[in-house]
Amino acid sequence: MKVAELSRQIQEMNTQPLYLVTGTERYLLNQIRAQFKAVIPADQAQMNVGSYDMVQTPVAVALDDAMAMPFFGDHRLVMIDNPFFLTGEKSKSKVDHDLDALLKFVEHPEPTTIMVIFAPYEKLDGRKKLVKTLKKVAVTVDASPLSEQDARRFVEQQATQDGFKFEAGALDTLIQRTGADLSLMMAALTKLELFAIQDHLITVTAVTGLVTQSLDDNVFDLVTAVLARKVKQAVTLYHDLLATGEEPLRINAVLVSQFRLLLQVKVLSSRGLSQGTLAGQLKVHPYRVKLAIQSDRHFSQRDLSRAFLGLINIETQLKQSRDDPELLFNLFMLQFTNQAA
Repeated sequence: MKVAELSRQIQEMNTQPLYLVTGTERYLLNQIRAQFKAVIPADQAQMNVGSYDMVQTPVAVALDDAMAMPFFGDHRLVMIDNPFFLTGEKSKSKVDHDLDALLKFVEHPEPTTIMVIFAPYEKLDGRKKLVKTLKKVAVTVDASPLSEQDARRFVEQQATQDGFKFEAGALDTLIQRTGADLSLMMAALTKLELFAIQDHLITVTAVTGLVTQSLDDNVFDLVTAVLARKVKQAVTLYHDLLATGEEPLRINAVLVSQFRLLLQVKVLSSRGLSQGTLAGQLKVHPYRVKLAIQSDRHFSQRDLSRAFLGLINIETQLKQSRDDPELLFNLFMLQFTNQAA
């Protein structure tokens, strides 16, 4: 079930006893939580809404709450956070959980209780009986990161609903500066609407001035300059990043990460994998995969490998010596350019 469908279900007061929320998109997760809280009238919330962190609280405490009758209301809302026991990962938590009791509740939920289990993990352990039963019995709500197209549509619809519109190119600029991250886009939209309160038009100039370009985006420009062998431009961009106060090791780490992604996408896409499949396997946002595919069309796997190994060498020298970072990068660019000659 998508978030929009859940919203309609809640508005129609057609809620179910058990929900499993999966996915890692922060904005959608917060929106889902707020929608469920709205089911319980404000004057009943203190007695009928409970939220329990499984890292700190035994699940038995949440179940005691879930099995109690609503206090002067129609429903009780119980939200479970961080249910690490649904994954295959080990947790440092020393809390003892009665998972057999939870399984029994899942199989026979209380009709007057709405239990919402938030599981913002990349993957649940489908071998576990509890997970299998949850997927079979609970209503699953998808809060996965949106594709660029869906994020664009979501933000544009919200702006229209608020009475604003984007001028040509403004939404493209917002997507580029936020990496199509919905949480970042929605946070920026609030500032942009406030800035455009008079004419209700969000301009490219406003987006450029109010939305800070992330280090990843700045580094992406640097990656392009490196691969194009534009030595002067690459050296200038690297100098500008240092001038902003960014740590050399962090800049280099992001560079290495970008080239690793380019290499991975280059290899896997040659095997016929789609953009969505690549994003899922590499566990990165679909927009980053899209940009990688576009870049990879212009560069060989050999050049990508050479640049990647050269940056790994810079990382080693940054950690083991006190050499000037700009000098190391300049030498890398000269070596990379000569290799391609």
